[in-house]
Amino acid sequence: MARKSDSLEATRAARILEILSPLWPEAKPLLDYRSNFELLCAVVLSAQCTDDQVNRTTPALFAAWPDARHLARAAVEEVEAVIHSVGFYRTKARHLVEASALMVRDWKGEVPDTMEGLLGLPGVGRKTANLVLSACFGQPGIIVDTHVMRVILRLGLASQADPGLIEKRIAALVPPYRWTRFSHAVNRHGKFVCKARSPACVAQEEDCPLYGLCPRAGLGPKKRA
Repeated sequence: MARKSDSLEATRAARILEILSPLWPEAKPLLDYRSNFELLCAVVLSAQCTDDQVNRTTPALFAAWPDARHLARAAVEEVEAVIHSVGFYRTKARHLVEASALMVRDWKGEVPDTMEGLLGLPGVGRKTANLVLSACFGQPGIIVDTHVMRVILRLGLASQADPGLIEKRIAALVPPYRWTRFSHAVNRHGKFVCKARSPACVAQEEDCPLYGLCPRAGLGPKKRA
């Protein structure tokens, strides 16, 4: 049963998106890619790593192995050497090679276009799957990364730092046709404004555009110059 406050929270979520959309109009990944395969690999590499670092790493990766058929035949040690600058590179190299082999075996070398198919690939969780489905196949996707989770918690739209629960909470408050745009707008807000260590609302010289809508859960009193 829906909570009594859900309608009010849905209205607040809609207002949040109304404010953030003009500020962050591009509802797409910040990762560089030219194909579905490249995006999938880039998102796998982005776990515990910045988008900027991934974008510096992937050109060499895709130059050596431009698609799943090539990467499926790669030696894991060779992939490790190319992606060593990203965190957990050994695990990620193995996942990339194994995922590529499964795509060749089960998907004719293509990236799966279903949630079930994507989750069957090593290194792919719901965040990655939702990002790929939305960016590559135009399907609605709720993309709960660390930035989105932090902002949703501070906004008081969820109370537990659990990506699965937060995904369900967003699904309950935001209509599906807005899931992708909401995810990217909140992601940018978390990445550039509502930062983990220095959110704008506690800075000396700048405020947050969501300040009036945000209970600032987990944050102390706002600082003023």
